[in-house]
Amino acid sequence: MKYRSLTIAAAMIVALTATSVFSGERVLSLRGENDLAALAQTFNKGVVLPWEGGFKRSWKLQPPSISHSIEKDVIDLNGNSCMSCHSEEKYKEEKAVKIGDSHFIAADGSKSDAVDRRRYFCTQCHTTQIDVDPLIENTFSSAGN
Repeated sequence: MKYRSLTIAAAMIVALTATSVFSGERVLSLRGENDLAALAQTFNKGVVLPWEGGFKRSWKLQPPSISHSIEKDVIDLNGNSCMSCHSEEKYKEEKAVKIGDSHFIAADGSKSDAVDRRRYFCTQCHTTQIDVDPLIENTFSSAGN
């Protein structure tokens, strides 16, 4: 029964997709009126907003935003250049924010002296702020802290 429902759902998706493709409807994206088969225009990358003291968080557990350019930083299996400023040993000397203690706690709750592998790739949560116009209207308002 489970597989029959999945088969029916998949068939419906294919039928709906085929209908819109073959009916001549145009598919719009954030790229605008560009033909999806054509190369996209390159957007202005913008300028990273440096912010002395960091950015205010928009909700309680939001990861802090990165307040400097990271264009030359490297995070890979061989090393993490973020640690050259944000590690326990270097943050005071570099006048940087220290990596959070939560980054040393494994999924099972055990603590380690090394950054947990789930927290090693900083930019999966921490982002830079760029000075660009939004692609679409944004009505977000802070939840407050």
